[in-house]
Amino acid sequence: QVQLVESGGGLVQAGGSLRLSCAASGRTFKNYAMGWFRQAPGKEREFVATINRNGEYTYYADSVRGRFTISRDNVKNTVYLQMNSLKPEDTAVYYCAVDVHSAGTVVTMERYDYWGQGTQVTVSS
Repeated sequence: QVQLVESGGGLVQAGGSLRLSCAASGRTFKNYAMGWFRQAPGKEREFVATINRNGEYTYYADSVRGRFTISRDNVKNTVYLQMNSLKPEDTAVYYCAVDVHSAGTVVTMERYDYWGQGTQVTVSS
């Protein structure tokens, strides 16, 4: 069992920045792939970013590449999502997730085993 708790969401103006955190507990965090997803009102949940177990490899959705950065601290059991140059279309509930069957980068939402409760990000124009 893994518990994930997101934090860092909020209201920000377009062009601003936020840093999301996801604290993990319950299993050996450093062995697993981690990902961030988001869900806007009336839309399906979508992939944002993923990172492999040691942070060496990352992959991003086209919509956020160059603006968002995923990273992790395996000592603190925490994964981060630094979001810069935010746009109103980034408004969504952001979720972190862990795939306990993979150490690499994972894009497919269905492969993730555990999810956090989500944190709201609202970008005003």
